Amino acid sequence: MSSPSTSPATPIRSRDELVAHIASGAKPRADWRIGTEHEKFGFRLDDLRPPEYDGERGIGVLLEGLTRYGWEPVSEHGRVVALTKDGASVTLEPAGQLELSGAPLETIHDTCREVGSHLFELKTIADDLRLGFLGMGFQPKWARVDMPWMPKDRYRIMRAYMPKVGGLGLDMMTRTCTVQVNLDYADEADMAKKFRVSLALQPIATALFADSPFTEGRPNGYLSYRSHIWTDTDRDRTGMLDFVFEDGFGYERYVDYLLDVPMYFSYRDGVYHDASGQSFRDFMDGRLPALPGALPTMTDWADHMTTAFPEVRMKKFLEMRGADGGPWNRICALPAFWVGLLYDDASLDAAWDLVKDFTLAERHALRDGVPKQALKLPFRGGTVRDLALRALEISAAGLARRDRRNEQDQDERHFLDPLIEFAQSNETPAERKLALYHGEWGGDIDRVFREFAY
Repeated sequence: MSSPSTSPATPIRSRDELVAHIASGAKPRADWRIGTEHEKFGFRLDDLRPPEYDGERGIGVLLEGLTRYGWEPVSEHGRVVALTKDGASVTLEPAGQLELSGAPLETIHDTCREVGSHLFELKTIADDLRLGFLGMGFQPKWARVDMPWMPKDRYRIMRAYMPKVGGLGLDMMTRTCTVQVNLDYADEADMAKKFRVSLALQPIATALFADSPFTEGRPNGYLSYRSHIWTDTDRDRTGMLDFVFEDGFGYERYVDYLLDVPMYFSYRDGVYHDASGQSFRDFMDGRLPALPGALPTMTDWADHMTTAFPEVRMKKFLEMRGADGGPWNRICALPAFWVGLLYDDASLDAAWDLVKDFTLAERHALRDGVPKQALKLPFRGGTVRDLALRALEISAAGLARRDRRNEQDQDERHFLDPLIEFAQSNETPAERKLALYHGEWGGDIDRVFREFAY
C-alpha cells in the first residue's frame, strides 16, 4: 500500500483535470519502464511470531538499521514508517509486512539486481535482530488476532472501515503478501488494449504464482487463499472491472469508476482526515462531510487512486495485482511474464487474440475458480494450464524480440523458467508445499519458515 502522494496541491476544478492526470502517464516506447513491488512476512527466529513495531527487535529498529545503506527515513508522528532511495521505497503494510516498491527500471536484469540488493541489505540487518522473512501469499501460521498493527493513521482508518464492507478485509490487510509489476502505456488506445489483455490473463498469473494454501497451520482448501480474500474484502473497490471490455473504454471511463469508489481519507498538513465511505464527487463539490467546504487537490486524487484494489489498477501506469508473494526468483518472474506479453507489439497482438473472445462469464469463472484449482481449473475443453503454457510461449517470444541482455549475454527469457516449470509439471508452489506438509513435514507448519525463508 502506498505512502501519501506528493502531487501538487492546487484545487481540482473539473473532472477533465482528473482525466488529464491519468493521460499524462502516457510515454513513448523508449521511456517505458518496469516497476516491481513485493511484500514479505517478517518473523522472529526463536518463536516465529511476527515482530511488533516497537522493541529492540521491532520493525522500527529494522527500518532504522536499513538507513546505513543510504535509505532516507520517512516518519509519521516521529516514528519511521518508510524509507526512500534512488526512486525506490521501503514501506510497511498494516501488520508489518515489508514492501519494496522498486524504482522504474529498464530491464528485468535491473529488477533482479535491485531485488537482490534489497534482500541482502534486509538479511544483514535482520540477522542482527534474529528476524527472518518469508515470501508467501498468506500468513501460514498465525491468526488475525496474533498480527500486530503498524503505527500508521491510514491503517487505523481502514481497520475501522473494512469490517463494514466485507468479511475478509482485515485478513487482506494483515495476513497477505503479493508481488506486483507496474508497466507503462504509449497512449489511450495502447492503455486500453494492455488493460484488457492483462485483466483477462490476470487469473493465469494467479494460478502460476499460487502460494497460499495454509491458514493458522492447516490447509485451507485453496491454492491461492490470498486471491480468494479479495472476493470478500470490499466489492466497491475490487474485482474484474467488466467495463474495461466495453466499447469506448478509455481514461474517462476509468475516472468515472474511481469517482464512484468510496473514499478512505484525505491527507492534509500531516493529518489523515477520516472520510471512509464518503464520496469524492461530493468532495469536488465542496460537500465532503470530513472537510466541509474544502476542495480536493491532485494530492487527494493521487491518494484516492491508491485505494481502489481491482485485479489490474491504473494510476499513471498499469499495475498487475494478481500474484501471491514468493521467493526472489518468482519476484523477477512476474515482471518478465508481463513485460514479454505487453511491451512487444507482436506479443500484445497474440495475447489479445488469445483472450478477445472470452465472455464475461468465462472471465469471471477464471477469476473465481483459480484460487482453489489454479492450473487444473477446467476451461473450454482443457484447463488453465493450457492457457498458461500459451501465455508463457507468447511472453518468451516477446522477451526474445526485446533482446535485452546482461553481462553474460543472456536475454530476459530465463526469468520465466520457474513459471514454465510449474506449468509443464502442472503443479503450483502451493501444491508442492501441501505435499511437503502431508509428507516429510508430518503436518508441522513451522517447517515452512525454516525451509522457505529468504
